[in-house]
Amino acid sequence: MDQLALLFVLLLGAVVSVPLGDRLGLPAPVLMTLAGAVLALVPAVPNVDIPPEYILPLVLPPLLYASAQRTSWRQFAANVRPILLLAVALVFVTTAAVAAVAHAVVPGLPIAAAVALGALVAPPDPVAATAVAGSLGLPRRLVSILEGEGLFNDVTAIVLYHVAVAAAVSGSFSWPEALGEFVLSAVVAVAVGLGLGWASNALMGRLDDATLRIGLTLLVPFVAYVLAEELHGSGVLAVLTTALFLAEYAGDADDVLGRLAGHTFWEIVDTLVTGVAFGLIGLELHNVFGVAHGREGEMAGWAAAVVGVVVVVRLLWLLPAAWLARRLHTGRDVDEEIPLGWRESVVMWWAGMRGVASVALALAIPLTVAGGGPFPARDEIVFIAFSVVTVTLVCQGLTLPWLVRRLGVEADPGPGREMQRQLAIRAAKAAKRRLKQIEEAEDLPEDLVEQLYRRAYELGARISPDMVDEERREAYAQRERRLRDLQRIQREMLSAARHEVLAARSEPGADPEVVDRVLLHLDVRSLRAP
Repeated sequence: MDQLALLFVLLLGAVVSVPLGDRLGLPAPVLMTLAGAVLALVPAVPNVDIPPEYILPLVLPPLLYASAQRTSWRQFAANVRPILLLAVALVFVTTAAVAAVAHAVVPGLPIAAAVALGALVAPPDPVAATAVAGSLGLPRRLVSILEGEGLFNDVTAIVLYHVAVAAAVSGSFSWPEALGEFVLSAVVAVAVGLGLGWASNALMGRLDDATLRIGLTLLVPFVAYVLAEELHGSGVLAVLTTALFLAEYAGDADDVLGRLAGHTFWEIVDTLVTGVAFGLIGLELHNVFGVAHGREGEMAGWAAAVVGVVVVVRLLWLLPAAWLARRLHTGRDVDEEIPLGWRESVVMWWAGMRGVASVALALAIPLTVAGGGPFPARDEIVFIAFSVVTVTLVCQGLTLPWLVRRLGVEADPGPGREMQRQLAIRAAKAAKRRLKQIEEAEDLPEDLVEQLYRRAYELGARISPDMVDEERREAYAQRERRLRDLQRIQREMLSAARHEVLAARSEPGADPEVVDRVLLHLDVRSLRAP
């Protein structure tokens, strides 16, 4: 088996791990990590050989872009305080604590290299956390905090990592210079992200084909990352800024097919890249732990010390930080999302699994320094980093469902239902307002107007049946049953039509392009069926 065949095996595993994980009750990232570790023991499977400088730009941009699609600029602005308290500050604290312990216990580890180790193990992985927590029925508030924490932790940690690695490579370190680089990196990244977001939004407005617009969104995160890095900015922050800009300002409300296709496309990208990334973690475990040959006990002790620091510091920080966030929270901060009570804080602590970002950063450590010598203690850093990822991902990932059940932390459907009801009312009113404008401008038959008003009412009732009273709800339920019968029969009719058109593809003289055009028409009609 060569490297290309191994890649396809991982891609297949990424697809299969999702339904298999659901059936076995295991999170897909954990399952892929275990599968990769098993694959690494097969003699026919080759060692993974990816140049370190390619790992970050290939793996992180699509994952960050896909994660950022689930949030918004307004949500970020409303949660600046919790993000600073629970995310950004925690990265600095964890980095400092890990660097101090690692510098003390690992012989010959310079302080700059120790800071690099602290930075790369500091950020919890947003992909792993949401993949595990999202299926547990946690409050949406808590999942949003984990997503926001993961995104902005990555930004902070990667900038710290680059500063520390540069210091280790050059052999010199200056706190004022490092702080200046940190600020400059952030400013450049935000400027690149905003500029590229504006340009991408303008270009999308000129592309009439949804396929081209979706293709552009695939290129945008890579361009943002590489461009920012070339200008000595943070590629991660540039990707995040671009994604938030496009989520806020891009999009046509009437581009139904483009929105559905784009959502599906990015779900596919997220699933495949995540699966491959966690599969690579498992595959690399064999190589990484191989460097400990003859020093297993000693290096395991170092790794255990760092794992303990990572886990304990997170708990010791989150409990008082969450309490402070609740104290600072006021009635005006209606959109601010903070952990409510110690139980949610404990769940948030245990959900702090390390994953793709930590592995990518560990493998991206340069092999040599400026003088041509080896990077100090590179093998030890990679071993410790992988140990942290393995312990937190597997142990915490497998036990988080049990902890959630024991603490009784679950979503309250009330606020979500109420918001859905309010949106349903707004949607129905908007439809009625537009119908009234059309009625005033055009001479429409009374029976048609009555039917359209009824449809506007049913539009909201379909979204949220709670918006109507009990009597109307029963009447609507009867109409809904008739409508379901109509939809079922219509689906079967359209299915028969599609089968007939597809059968014509293999007939002599059939033009595949014409067949596909007719099939597309039937597919669109199926989407728009009442």
